[in-house]
Formats: sequence, structure tokens, C-alpha cells
Amino acid sequence: MRTGRLAVTAEIAPPRGADLAPVRRAAEHLRGWVDAVNVTDNAGANVRMSSLAGSLALLEEGVDPVMQMTCRDRNRIALQSDLLAASALGVPNLVLMTGDRPEQGDHPDAAAVFDLDSGALMSAARTLRDDGTLLSGRAVDPAPRYLLGAVDSPGPSADRFAQKVDGGAQFVQTQFVFDIAAFGGWLGQVRDRGLDTRCGVLAGVGPIRSLRALEFMSSIPGVVIPEALERRLRGVPSDKVAAEGVAACVETLRELRELPGVAGVHVMVVGDERGVPEILEAAGLSRAS
Repeated sequence: MRTGRLAVTAEIAPPRGADLAPVRRAAEHLRGWVDAVNVTDNAGANVRMSSLAGSLALLEEGVDPVMQMTCRDRNRIALQSDLLAASALGVPNLVLMTGDRPEQGDHPDAAAVFDLDSGALMSAARTLRDDGTLLSGRAVDPAPRYLLGAVDSPGPSADRFAQKVDGGAQFVQTQFVFDIAAFGGWLGQVRDRGLDTRCGVLAGVGPIRSLRALEFMSSIPGVVIPEALERRLRGVPSDKVAAEGVAACVETLRELRELPGVAGVHVMVVGDERGVPEILEAAGLSRAS
């Protein structure tokens, strides 16, 4: 982002098991195609290997990780401990979020912690890095070093984005973008307020590979599916939906890269990392471009 080149990130989910081989395979597919890879933190409140373990595996494979941290499962003591650990182990990037509620996942009876929310965690992480101070007021030495990121769902107002930037976010990865016009309106507000000069906007993208996926995407808060895209996907034979979804994703990427204020794209094809190079190549976003 600092060089002015469009940044490209991807995302993986750690395995549901005690073997890092799936992370290493994903790294093999993504290495050289993206600038960094998010590692989710028990996404959907479903138990998986920790984001920290997955991030370390990516580092060992020569891929920069973006370690996601949620507030659902840890109190402020554990969260600050993990911030220190991530920095000490060489994790360069963090994305901080509140996290899905346990009722949504595979342990619906689990206790939800939420001692901090994402804004409070961002403030704690920034203070720990910039001032070398814990929430308790005690000093740490040395202070951790990391780039701080957040997530957002573009909507009618950029106020929430502004709050995240004011809170310390240096980059923000957005929810899936399918409606370029709606996203462009939100991005215009970001530019008008000069927020894009303070924080990199990485637009979230991904292919819709089935009608079932289309219905799921339509149910996600903050995701807008244009009627034209829905008609397009429903208008092809079932065995052609995946290819049509990829083609639409490529078109979206081409449009996004031309929008002033877009610092990068966040490609979400979790579970099918092999498909990421194909999408990026078709969109003219290979690292050789």
C-alpha cells in the first residue's frame, strides 16, 4: 500500500485438527500471488486450530500472515498476552474484530467473553505498540510492533469507517463487494473525508460458485447482491454457475482496481486457495503485472 501498488490479500481457515499440512498447502498455492494471507480466528464460532499457529506456519512457508483476533473467547489479559506473543514470534499484521457469537457455531453453550469489543481492542493494541503500556498502566519492554487492521461493511455512511481509522486502523478489509455502484458511493464519502489517505481500503471480493452460495451470501448482513448478478447466475445451467461466478468476480476486480481510493483487494475463496491465482491472473493482478 505504501508503494502505491494495489495490495492483494487472501484468506484461509486453519484446519479442524492437529496438523498444519493444510496451511502449508494453502501457502504453496498463494505464495507469490498475494502480499499477505489472513488466518481466521475460529470463524463462525467454530473450533479450529488457533490463528497464531496458522500464522506461524505461513511465516515458515515464506508467506506474510495477517493474524485475525476476536474478542469472543479471551478477556483483556489473554488478548494483550496474545498481542505480545504475536509480535515476539514475528507476525507483522493483525486484524482485530469482535467475533461471532457462540450460538452461531459448534459450541452454542460456550460462554461468550467479550470483555472488550473491537474498538477497545484496537485502542489497547495501539497503546501497547505506540506507548509500550498495558491497559493496567504497566509498561512493557520492548513494545510490540505490528500493522493494525480492521473490518467493515460499506453502507450508506462512512461514519463507522471513520471511527475505526480514528481508533488506529491502518488498513480495513471490507465485506464482499458485489454492487460497485453502492460501494463507490461509500468510497466517495471515504475520499471526501480524506480517510483513504490515513487508512488503506482493501475491498473484499470472491466468486459465487453455486446457487446455494448465492442464497447464503444474500443472507449476510452488509452484503448487497445486485439483481443483475442474481439473474446472471440463475440464468445459466447449474454446471455453469461456478464459471459464471468466477467471471463475475474477475469483472468486479477489474472495476475495483480503477476506483480512486482503493488501496487493495481482499480475495476470499476460503477452502479453494488453488482458485485464487486463476482469478488474479484473469483480472490482470498477478504480482508480475
